Amino acid sequence: MKLQRPKGTQDILPQEAARWQYVEGFVREMFGRYNYAEIRTPMFEHYEVISRSVGDTSDIVSKEMYDFYDKGDRHITLRPEGTAPVVRSYVENKLFAPEIQKPLKLYYMGPMFRYERPQAGRLRQFHQIGVECFGSQNPASDAETIAMAAQFFAELGITGVKLHLNTLGNTESRKAYRQALIDYLTPLKESLSSDSQRRLEENPLRVLDSKEKEDQAAVAGAPSILDYLDEESSSYFEAVKAMLTALGIHYTIDSNMVRGLDYYNHTIFEFMTEVGGSELTICAGGRYDGLVAYFDGPETPGVGFGMGIERLLLVLEKQGVALPLEEGLDVYIAVLGDEANLPALELVQSLREQGFKAERDYLGRKLKAQFKTADAFQATVLITLGSSEVEAGVVTVRNNQTREEVSANLEDIKKDFARVLATVVEK
Repeated sequence: MKLQRPKGTQDILPQEAARWQYVEGFVREMFGRYNYAEIRTPMFEHYEVISRSVGDTSDIVSKEMYDFYDKGDRHITLRPEGTAPVVRSYVENKLFAPEIQKPLKLYYMGPMFRYERPQAGRLRQFHQIGVECFGSQNPASDAETIAMAAQFFAELGITGVKLHLNTLGNTESRKAYRQALIDYLTPLKESLSSDSQRRLEENPLRVLDSKEKEDQAAVAGAPSILDYLDEESSSYFEAVKAMLTALGIHYTIDSNMVRGLDYYNHTIFEFMTEVGGSELTICAGGRYDGLVAYFDGPETPGVGFGMGIERLLLVLEKQGVALPLEEGLDVYIAVLGDEANLPALELVQSLREQGFKAERDYLGRKLKAQFKTADAFQATVLITLGSSEVEAGVVTVRNNQTREEVSANLEDIKKDFARVLATVVEK
């Protein structure tokens, strides 16, 4: 049997990992401006953490979860999304305590797992970036969360991003709309896909989110939730819209947009961009004011979003966005002969301890081959070290771009290479 990676997973090789690291660093810097701090939760949770929050009738729980019983007969699932584990941690670790400043802003990055058909930008093990803001029921928190995502895409260099906005209202509004949707869809039940026929019985709002052509045709004339908002829900949505307008963030109202998870209320949103002629969702989120209480914590409002790293990188690639990756070595040491082996090791180690990115030859190759390696590594400078250089205690430091050279004392390089480097780079 040929050993291969499992279907729906990928190996992230060094060249591609550099792009991942850049995006992850960009996340930390950007979200830090908004006073978000990182949280890390386990990659697996008790089954109930996900089923209770996401909903037993959701596709995630009914079709896509990797769940199993461990050796202690505990029902475990690999996390399929990030919000429920963060809320579980918020409650379990009493992050709602009065001494902890509110709103509490958290972000996370890490692998998630869903058993679904692998496709571009969506794998069975995928990686998600997400934010959760706890403790504020102010519509300004909704607007700020959306603004942070918009700024993230703009500064990362992604273009053509469109914001789709909707509201699910409060519990009363959602209940009224649910019944209206049932009344509308029931006569059309036989024309719906088998999945949507099931959803009509279990959670009719999810029929609106179906990608099947027959379902989309059926819901084209469906009632709008905007017509079922009570005064509180309508006022809240108007406040969010006014704040986005004040911030210069353009949006499109999409009254058929719903979120695939049970815990959302009030504001929901998606950021979309065009890739290969079709629109692709690159970020989705909204408000979930009842989820903390559902986990037996105190009543705590929340708002957040999630985005897939694979999808972000796919969009960056398709749009031709060149990330400013740090590539190349500061120094490459070409080594000649066994007598220089130990001195080369000491020299390269001293350079690294001074903070330089350095490499040396270990393979005993001819100089020409080593020089090609220095070029391949995009080394700024090249040092050749052989027995004569070791004996004299002096080496030639060459600028690998201009080919200019300076002589330098080995001990000086070991103590203060920055001064030597400035000399050769200036030349």
